[in-house]
Amino acid sequence: MTENRRDFMKLTGVFGLLAAAGLLSTREALAQQQGWNKAAFETKSLADTYKVLGGTPTESADISITAPDIAENGAVVPVGVTSKIPNTQAVYILVEKNPNMLAAGFNIPPGTSPEVATRIKMGQTSNIYAVVKANDKYYVASKEVKVTLGGCGG
Repeated sequence: MTENRRDFMKLTGVFGLLAAAGLLSTREALAQQQGWNKAAFETKSLADTYKVLGGTPTESADISITAPDIAENGAVVPVGVTSKIPNTQAVYILVEKNPNMLAAGFNIPPGTSPEVATRIKMGQTSNIYAVVKANDKYYVASKEVKVTLGGCGG
């Protein structure tokens, strides 16, 4: 058994006990265990999101976003991000016109292929931003997705 597995089992046990005792909700336990950045998921503007994440990104052609040009249903928009930037540490997906801009965040362990895919909610036609953290610097790419049927609040 590796040290990482042992550490994971210890943390799972501690947070599991706290959740079972009612001292910590399951959501809070998972957030504590995974280092969830609550402030980032509560931001309302692009500038605020960049500030909470850690820096203003520069445009990069080494980030590709896979998403439909037109989403028929804003409640389930498939989005994929691939980074060709060496030493990618994290990938964040932001939706410009959503009530909370940050839709998803992924930590990329060393040696892992920096490709992520998820489904997000979009309330209306908007730009999607893929922010990549690599070598403690931030990079960004964007793509507009048109929404024909409401998702967030629509």
